Amino acid sequence: MSPKQRVGEACIQHLKSGMVVGLGTGSTADFFLQSLATAIKSGQLTDIKGIPTSRKSEQRAIHLGIPLTTLAECPLIDVTIDGADEIAPGLKLVKGLGGALLREKVVAQNSRKMIVIADAGKESAMLGTKSPLPVEVVQFAHEASARYLQSLGCEPSLRKNADGSIFITDNGNYTYDCRFANGIADPEALQGKVLDRAGIVDTGLFLGIASLALIADDAAVRERAG
Repeated sequence: MSPKQRVGEACIQHLKSGMVVGLGTGSTADFFLQSLATAIKSGQLTDIKGIPTSRKSEQRAIHLGIPLTTLAECPLIDVTIDGADEIAPGLKLVKGLGGALLREKVVAQNSRKMIVIADAGKESAMLGTKSPLPVEVVQFAHEASARYLQSLGCEPSLRKNADGSIFITDNGNYTYDCRFANGIADPEALQGKVLDRAGIVDTGLFLGIASLALIADDAAVRERAG
């Protein structure tokens, strides 16, 4: 069993029947969706409602038979379970390589609790040393957003699909993947500077949002509290 599959199964123990659950996006989160569907079908969990963080996770949940709802119907989510691209001390996260950072953050911030699931390779001492920071920007004058991001000390790269076309998020925006040569020493300060700029929608910095991380390696799953 791979670490991703192991942690995707382990997080089921943190759920209870009757919960509204935020459904994450990405390869690790997909193992969680499979485990959740199995728990629902077996009767281990009943009266579960899911709120997906992307069109992809919505389609996957429908395929797996996970009942869905919306934030309009259920404005407070009991728990969101999602992956991460990088996890630093204090459960500071970089997310968004899967292209769903904005919806992931909306769902997470409207949850009583966010649980991060990941393999041990996602842990780092400083954000930005293992993963670029995704930043979602509006299409209008996106080049100006790129120049501003570059002025903050990174090298922004416009995300493209395998065929060379520009990647467009579920919200109709572009994404710049920003690489910081020496990592992100002060993610809170960077977050403030980036979000203060018109045209920038949000960043993949998840700060003070996750309360628990489940980290898997080839042998076991361990817990990290925020």
